[in-house]
Amino acid sequence: MQRFIRHTILAAAVSALALTAGAQQYMTRTGRVTFFSTTPAEDIEAINNESAAVLDGKTGAVSFQVPIKSFKFERRLMQDHFNENYMESDTYPKASFTGGIRNPEAIRYTKDGVYEVQAAGTLTIHGVSKEVTIPGTMTVKDGTVTIYSQFMVRPADYKIRIPSVVAAKIAEEVKVTVNTILKEK
Repeated sequence: MQRFIRHTILAAAVSALALTAGAQQYMTRTGRVTFFSTTPAEDIEAINNESAAVLDGKTGAVSFQVPIKSFKFERRLMQDHFNENYMESDTYPKASFTGGIRNPEAIRYTKDGVYEVQAAGTLTIHGVSKEVTIPGTMTVKDGTVTIYSQFMVRPADYKIRIPSVVAAKIAEEVKVTVNTILKEK
């Protein structure tokens, strides 16, 4: 059922972006998003390879959907606590970013190259939406686009409550890394 919902949301995003006639569309359903928390007490890393992304090559519109339960941890207990106690993933099953690349006309999708970009839009985590600007690079090579970005997220900004008993093990800011290959559709 969750897979059906995920695919329906992705299809809706693709359809919305496709309204721009003649635009190049790039997408993936296997995007990689990781997060890393480091404290003197413990390092915590989780990897998600099931993120969906759509990029409109003409307008620069971009949309990411990240299924929360798809984050994998080194230890199963960490994953259980992450989903049940912190992210409440049954209630908030996904995180998302919807926005656009600033200066999309500077990116040449027909020529291999690396472009410094900023995406501005709405980041939604744990049911809380915030306007953000995220720096990154877009690499165009052989008809594919690789989006790479690192940025910090404060769990408290998204009303993610960390119990005081484990607060020393979870950083106040968590590093999020996006490293996703999108193919032209």
